[in-house]
Amino acid sequence: MTVSDTKVRKETARGHAAIPRVSRQTSQLTYRGYPVQELCRRHSFEEVAFLLWHGELPTREQVLAQNRAERPQRALDPDLAAALAGQPFSARPIDTVRRAVSTLGAKAPAERDITPAAIHAEALRLFAVLPSLVAFEQRRRHGLGAVAPRDDLGYAANFLYMTFGKVPEPQIVAAFERSLILHAGDSFSASASAARAGTAGLSGLYNTVAAAVGTLKGNAHAGAIETVMETMNEVAIPDNARSWLEEALAKGQCIAGFDPGNTKTGDARVPAMRSALGMVAAIRGGQHLIETYEALATAVYEAKGLRPNLSYPTGIAYHLTGFDSEMFAPVLVAARLPGWTAQGADQVTANSIAWPRVAYDDQAGSHLAGEG
Repeated sequence: MTVSDTKVRKETARGHAAIPRVSRQTSQLTYRGYPVQELCRRHSFEEVAFLLWHGELPTREQVLAQNRAERPQRALDPDLAAALAGQPFSARPIDTVRRAVSTLGAKAPAERDITPAAIHAEALRLFAVLPSLVAFEQRRRHGLGAVAPRDDLGYAANFLYMTFGKVPEPQIVAAFERSLILHAGDSFSASASAARAGTAGLSGLYNTVAAAVGTLKGNAHAGAIETVMETMNEVAIPDNARSWLEEALAKGQCIAGFDPGNTKTGDARVPAMRSALGMVAAIRGGQHLIETYEALATAVYEAKGLRPNLSYPTGIAYHLTGFDSEMFAPVLVAARLPGWTAQGADQVTANSIAWPRVAYDDQAGSHLAGEG
């Protein structure tokens, strides 16, 4: 596909809603038509990634073939590891991950090939190596050396093994895998839209993913997950929830983990993640956090009519699993990579440049025009 092949359409960006789709009536999220809760119960993250990329759940042979292609690519390139080791600790970890993605793109021979097949191949490469990047970054900030990946472990178990130096309890692995699936796709969020725009502009996969990572970083997007534990620590105990909330609202403070868009039915993913949080808390002694979680959720709903979004239980679960708060958003980069790259491949297949319409306000009044 070349620039001359691309059809320029001056219209609001759109794509196939079936990749991820959110019901306006129920807030139910589906991937390629499958309810995400069903996918959490029955399928691995690797299988869900295959679904997002290829449109159907894999057969056993297909997922094994994908694993054989992915697992040998998990290790960090020594040059990239050396570059990461030299990053200042003042940099946010998600910025370090974004720079690493760009560095990988500079060394990728197929970076300028934006056919769907090339996108899938490079997406699998990033899928494989992102856990190594995140694990390396958390460990170096604790003065610890890297842990080499294991090709005998599934994606979630290997991710945790590289981060913490051992495979945790099966319930912890299962809860973590559930979080990855729940975060893998979210329709036309800001970061997903950035991914679509990048591939529409023929920027190449790595530039596209770097743009999506930069968008995800924002405190109005998934960057807010990093402040969930700050809130928990400030509230401290369930009895403080209402007084803390009153003071926070009086200051005009945003409450991390609560979304004004979830006032009717709530985020349909939250119950599945809340259940996963319960599994982690039972093993890691987090009952006090569960009680504070429930007290604050009740207080926010009664005061503002807001329900938790997915970041609220996820942030607490990641904390109990052992991730530092500043690593929560980088973990979500790995989780969202399949969804971003599936949307990018879809945009390329649509053979169009998304060209939103813009409302201008000037002395002559408002009018609509294509932004050129």
